[in-house]
Amino acid sequence: MDEDRDDQVFKALADATRRSLLDQLYTRDGRTLTELGQGLDMTRFGVMKHLTVLEEAGLVVTRRSGREKLHFLNAVPIQLIHERWIDKYDQRGVERLHALTDLKNALETTMSTHAETATVLVNRIWIKADAATVWRAITSPDWNARYGYGSPSHYDLVPGGSFRTLPSPEMGMPADQPIIDGEVIEVVENVRLVQTWRTLWDDEARAEGFQRLTYELEARGDTLTQLTLTHDVTGAPRSAALLAGDLPQFGGGWPQILSDLKTLLETGTTLGS
Repeated sequence: MDEDRDDQVFKALADATRRSLLDQLYTRDGRTLTELGQGLDMTRFGVMKHLTVLEEAGLVVTRRSGREKLHFLNAVPIQLIHERWIDKYDQRGVERLHALTDLKNALETTMSTHAETATVLVNRIWIKADAATVWRAITSPDWNARYGYGSPSHYDLVPGGSFRTLPSPEMGMPADQPIIDGEVIEVVENVRLVQTWRTLWDDEARAEGFQRLTYELEARGDTLTQLTLTHDVTGAPRSAALLAGDLPQFGGGWPQILSDLKTLLETGTTLGS
């Protein structure tokens, strides 16, 4: 499954038009088909075909807004490609493959512009685990402290219930002082979790207030789950930058967290192990 997904991602990235579409979404997410087709010398149908390839590779996720279909960049497959192929060769110190080097450079050239315009972050990942296991990994502090930033998140899983994330020991902060807080809005066990989210550890992000975060789990057979995370960061550019991974000194944001979650559930280890 993962090798097939890698093949789809590399195939999707091999075409200049599809890379151009991803560049557009990186600059500003949530575009319509008409917006994406502007400036491209092809028919509307041709643009649709390219977007279909990107969707099948998991690089683009769509959402309905009224009568419009909006397209969002999903960075998680690229993060996984980076970890699976580029980081491995970096660590061994061997001569880099030209295709991987070009890919890495392309991903890093426009990092400074994304957070300025992002209003909704959408990430999707496929995990070899049933939905109940993925749900526990998201909502149980015994699990969610084992991946990502190593910070335990505690949920009162009822509408109106509390949500808080405590610092990991490595952060050097008071253990009982939340670094993120929020409120549970909707709970459908193993299927959907909607909550608010506010970053507390960064003064600028804290001043932006609460955002809306949604987890959607869809079983794809008995042992495969599609997890879609949608984080509405409208009016919160600092939070958008932190959560998109655009400020690498603070970590890789949601793409890193979700990649680490997938690795933990599928292999029993994390990316930092």
